[in-house]
Amino acid sequence: MAHAVLAVVVVSLSLPLGFYSSQSYVLDDKQGLGRVFDGIGGLSGGGATSRLLVNYAEPYRSQILDYLFKPDFGASLHILKVEIGGDAQTTDGTEPSHMHYENDENYFRGYEWWLMKEAKKRNPNITLIGLPWAFPGWVGHGKNWPYDFPDITAAYVVNWILGAKQYHDLDIQYVGHVFIAKVLRSTLDKVGLTVVGVIAADSNWSISSSMISDPYLRDSVEVTLGRAHYPGTTTVSDALKTQKKLWSSEDYSTFNDEVGGGCWARILNQNYVNGHMTATISWNLVASYYEKLPFGRDGLMTAEEPWSGNYVVESPVWITAHTTQFSQPGWTYLQTVGQLAQGGSYIALTDGKGNLTVVIETMTHDHSVCIRPPLPVFNVTSQNATFLLKGSFASIKELQVWRSQFNFRTKNPSFFEKLTPLKLLDGSFTLNLVEDEVYTLTTITTGRKGSHPDPPPSARFPKIYKDNFNVRNPPFSEAPNFADQTGVFENYVNMTDPGPHTFTLRQVITERPVTWATDADQTISVIGDYQHNLMVTCDVFMENTKTGGVFIAARVDKGGQSVRSAKGIFFWVFADGTYKVTSDLAGQTVLEEGQSGTQAYGWHTLSLTVKGQSALGLLDGNPLWNNTVVPSPKNGWAAIGTHSFELAQFDNFVVVAE
Repeated sequence: MAHAVLAVVVVSLSLPLGFYSSQSYVLDDKQGLGRVFDGIGGLSGGGATSRLLVNYAEPYRSQILDYLFKPDFGASLHILKVEIGGDAQTTDGTEPSHMHYENDENYFRGYEWWLMKEAKKRNPNITLIGLPWAFPGWVGHGKNWPYDFPDITAAYVVNWILGAKQYHDLDIQYVGHVFIAKVLRSTLDKVGLTVVGVIAADSNWSISSSMISDPYLRDSVEVTLGRAHYPGTTTVSDALKTQKKLWSSEDYSTFNDEVGGGCWARILNQNYVNGHMTATISWNLVASYYEKLPFGRDGLMTAEEPWSGNYVVESPVWITAHTTQFSQPGWTYLQTVGQLAQGGSYIALTDGKGNLTVVIETMTHDHSVCIRPPLPVFNVTSQNATFLLKGSFASIKELQVWRSQFNFRTKNPSFFEKLTPLKLLDGSFTLNLVEDEVYTLTTITTGRKGSHPDPPPSARFPKIYKDNFNVRNPPFSEAPNFADQTGVFENYVNMTDPGPHTFTLRQVITERPVTWATDADQTISVIGDYQHNLMVTCDVFMENTKTGGVFIAARVDKGGQSVRSAKGIFFWVFADGTYKVTSDLAGQTVLEEGQSGTQAYGWHTLSLTVKGQSALGLLDGNPLWNNTVVPSPKNGWAAIGTHSFELAQFDNFVVVAE
C-alpha cells in the first residue's frame, strides 16, 4: 500500500487525493476533555450463552479465552458482565442460582465463576459486573415479581457478590438492578461493599427523571444505563442531566457475519459520538450455545462445537481490537469527536500522558444494520479527511496505523491489518477513506493481531453419544453438552444408592422461578444436533410419589424463549403407573397412552426410536407402544425432562443418530 509524503501525509487507497471531497477535523485538548472512557465488554448470560464453552477440551478452550480476554492479542476486552443465575429461562437457556431455596447456598454452581476467573487470569484489570435476569421462585413469594420484598431481593444479590469474593477471590465492581437501587445500595454498604457500584436501570433510561427529583436515588446509583439496553447510539436529556456515567450495558445482539461486524464498528464509535456513552457491552460474549436456539451466532465469536474443538474468530473480535488494544478504562475522550462530513464517525482518546488513539469508521447503512433498534437511512461516500493535531498532540511525529476493510463487493475482507506508520508533518495527516472501513491511528505501539494454530475442522455432533454421569468431582454442575431450557439439571451423587446409579443427573428445581421470559410448565434439557432419525435411551427415577412424571424426547424443535411451544416426540411415564406419547412439550396433543406400571422411587429404562414418520417406545427393554405415526417437526434435538417442577434423576443416557 503506497503512502505519499506531502505537506500532509496521505494514506491513499485507490484514487487520487483530489478525486474525493475533503474536510478537516481538529483533534485538540486545549479547551478541555470529554467524558472518561470506561471500556468495551462482553456479556455471558441472559441466558446460558457460554453454555458449551466449558465443554471444550484444551488447548482449544484456552485459545478461545485468549481471543476474548488476553491483552494485545484479540478482542482484549475491558469488561466482563455475567448473569447472576436465577434457575430460569432467560433467552437461550437457564443458569443455576447460588440459592435454589431460601436456606440453600452454593457458590460453585454453573460456569460464570470459572469464566470470570479465566478472564481475570488473562487481564487482572478487567471490570467484573453481575446482573440477575431472573430469580428463584422463593424470592417472589409466590408471585412472578421479585420486588415486593426488596430487602430479600437485595440480600440475595449481595450474597452472590460476597460469595464471589469468599469462594473465588473475585471482586465484583458493579451490579445491575432495576427497581431496588436504593435498597441495594444500603444493603451493600451494610456489609462493607461500599466500592461496588450500582447500575440502574439496567434496562432503559426511564430512571433518569426519578434520579433528578430524588437525591437519595441519585446518590445510590453510579451508572445510568442504555435505553431498553439497545440504545441505537442515542440518549435522552434527563440521562445527561444526572451527570452520571452513561453506558450501553447490553448492545449488538446481531448475527456475527460481516454485517454484524459492521454493526459493532458503527455503534462502538457512535455510542459516544451521539449518545455520550462511555462503555458498550456486547450481548453476547461468545456464541457458545446450540445455533438453532434463539439468536444463534449473536456473539463476538463462535464456539458451538466442543465435541470437534472447532471455533471461529469472527469479524467483531477484530473490530473490538481497534479500540480495546489502544485505549484503556481511565483514558478520556476528546471533546473534538464527531461525524465525518460524508458519513461515518471518529473518536479520539488520550491517557493524559501524551498518548493519542483515533478510531474512524465509515460503515454504510446496509452493511452495519444491527438487530435492533431500526436504523434510520443515512449515506456514506468516499472522502478525504484531514486531521489536525492541536494542543498537547501537536508535537506527535508518528502514528501507528491499523485498518480493517470489509470489501463487501469482492467478498475478500481484511481485518485488523497493520500498515506502515504515518510520519506527520506540521501535526496533520490526511486519509483517503472509502466505504466500510475502520482505521485506528495511535501512538500506542503494543498492538498485535494474535493467533493460535487453526482449530480442528467443524464436525457434526457424534452419531453415538453416551453419558453415565459417573464423575466423582465434576468441574461443573452441568453435564457436558446438555442445555437446560427450563429447570436445572445438575450432576448428583445419590448417597442412598451405592450401586449402578450412584452418580446421576438430577432436576433440582421444585418451584417455578421468577422470570421475564416464558419458562415451560415442564422442565427440559436438550442435547445434540438438530436431527431427523434418532434413538434415545435413558434410565429414569421419579421422586414424586403422586404426580411425578418424566420423559425422553426426540425432534424437539424449539428452545429458549420459545420453549413453551416446543413440538417433537415426547415419551412420558408417570408415578401413577401410566404413560403417554405426545407431539408437544405441553402434553396436549396425545398420540398414544395407556398403562405402564411405573412408580416413583424405582429405576426404569425408557427407549424412544423415531424414524421417518413412525416411532416406537420400550420400557425396561420391552415394547410398550409402536408403529405410532408422528407428525411434524421433521428435525430437532434429543431431550430429557420432567412433567412439572419436581425432583427426578436420569442416568445412562444414550442418543444414536443416523
